[in-house]
Amino acid sequence: MNILFVGDVVGKGGRRAVARHLPQLVSGRGIDLVVVNAENSAGGFGLTREVAADLFNLGAAVLTTGNHVWDKREVLEFIDREPRILRPLNFPAVTPGRGFCITEAGGARVAMVNLMGQVFMPPSLDNPFHAVDALLEELRGRAEVVLVDFHAEASSEKQAMGWHLDGRVAAVVGTHTHIPTADERVLPGGAAYITDVGMTGNYNSVIGMDTGKVLKRFLRGLPERMEVASGAATLCGVLIKVNPADGRSGGIERVLCGPGFGR
Repeated sequence: MNILFVGDVVGKGGRRAVARHLPQLVSGRGIDLVVVNAENSAGGFGLTREVAADLFNLGAAVLTTGNHVWDKREVLEFIDREPRILRPLNFPAVTPGRGFCITEAGGARVAMVNLMGQVFMPPSLDNPFHAVDALLEELRGRAEVVLVDFHAEASSEKQAMGWHLDGRVAAVVGTHTHIPTADERVLPGGAAYITDVGMTGNYNSVIGMDTGKVLKRFLRGLPERMEVASGAATLCGVLIKVNPADGRSGGIERVLCGPGFGR
C-alpha cells in the first residue's frame, strides 16, 4: 500500500500546488491513500468548509490539523459532522471534532490519528503520549494500519514519539514547523518516521509568510499582521510504503514537486 502524506498546505498558493501536482502523483506513483495537513490552507490560518471541499475534491481522503484548527471560527459549524477532518486527539474531551478516523484503502482499514505536542505549544492539551496509548488500545482489531500526524514544535518531542510508537504504528510524521527535515527512515520496529514533512507553500518566504512582514516584526518588535507569501508554491510530502498484512512500513521517501527552495 502506498500512502502519500502532504505537509501543511499554506494558503491559496499551497492549494494550487496540490491541484497541480497531486493528480500526477496519485496516478504515477500508485497512491492508495492521500492525507493532507490543512490547518493553514485557508488564507494561511485555519480551514473553511469551501477549502476543505476543494481538498477532498482534489483527492484527499483525510484532513489533519493542529494549533491553527480554530482560526476560522466557521470550522466549529461543521467539524462535528465531517469525520474526515481531524483535530488533535489530545484536546480536552469536550472539544468539538475528533482526533482520529478509520478509512478503507488498499484493501485495508487505515486509522489516521492527529496529535499535538506540548513543548512550546499551548499548555492546555492532554499528554499526547498517554492519549495515543489509550487510543491504540481502543483501535485494537479495528484497523490493520495506523498512521500518526504529530503536530509539534520540538524535534526532541517528535523523535520521542517516533520511538514510543515504533512497532505499534505504520508511521509517525511530524508537521507544524514548515521546514522539511532529512531524517526520513524506517525505525527498527517498522514505523516510518520523519521529524517534519515540511509545508506545501512558497519557500521564498518565512515559513510561508511574506518575508517583509516577518522582518518588520523581528526588527521593530511590534505586532505585524502576517500575510501568505505570493509566488509559486512547492508541494512537500512523504510517500510511505506499508504492508497491510502486518501494519509495518517498508520505506519512506520525501516528495518535492515545484520550484523547491529558491532553485
